[in-house]
Amino acid sequence: MADSATIPAGLTREEFQVLEPVINEYHSTYTEGAGNCSSILSQRINAPLSTVWKVVRRFDKPQIYKHFIKSCNLKQDDSSSSSPNSNTLSVGCLREVNVISGLPAETSTERLDILDDDRHVTGFSIIGGEHRLRNYRSITTVNEFKSHDQKKIWTIVLESYAVDVPEGNTDEDTRMFADTVVRLNLQKLASLTEGIARDGDRGRTRRWSLTKKRQAALKKMKLSGDAITAPWALVGLGARRTQFQVVIVLL
Repeated sequence: MADSATIPAGLTREEFQVLEPVINEYHSTYTEGAGNCSSILSQRINAPLSTVWKVVRRFDKPQIYKHFIKSCNLKQDDSSSSSPNSNTLSVGCLREVNVISGLPAETSTERLDILDDDRHVTGFSIIGGEHRLRNYRSITTVNEFKSHDQKKIWTIVLESYAVDVPEGNTDEDTRMFADTVVRLNLQKLASLTEGIARDGDRGRTRRWSLTKKRQAALKKMKLSGDAITAPWALVGLGARRTQFQVVIVLL
């Protein structure tokens, strides 16, 4: 993880100064070593914190804004007689995520590591499932900003992660792939919550962009067996927009 003196891409210096304590506390805890990598990404959203946090905190409904998820079910705690729901989410609860058909992964078992409704922090780790995202841990923080005249409100979402590098891949390949997936999710989160803030539940999502460099990274990541493609990612290439077959490896 970059040290606190490095401003994450997308943040202004003023935003970074406000968020630096948050970054130091929550996003600088990963220690990179041989065989793993980490990163931090930011997303500016033109919506109030309350709107964004309502979506981000839904450990039980990640598919609201995350790609590649077909369904998600919370697993009942053996010590509890009732099934968990969005109002009773607590640290330690598990979710079983089913990945969309056609990807080189089927399920992911994930644990809620933190859910702080006062400080607007959440995080999870992947503890099982049929995939290659070994030891994936993620933290997301949500912070609201206001202009000096108090007329403009926006929210900054920071998401950091650490993950093992799969055998046969490099640190750079793995980080580029994971960054791309996280960035697409954050872009969808922005589109969704900005639409809700503007139009209520009628808010519409937009399409997301990949740079040529990220396209190349997705192509470069390999799995044993045939490459899997998903034809629904629209890519911006300068003034032209062309359909791009994203190679989904899901590690």
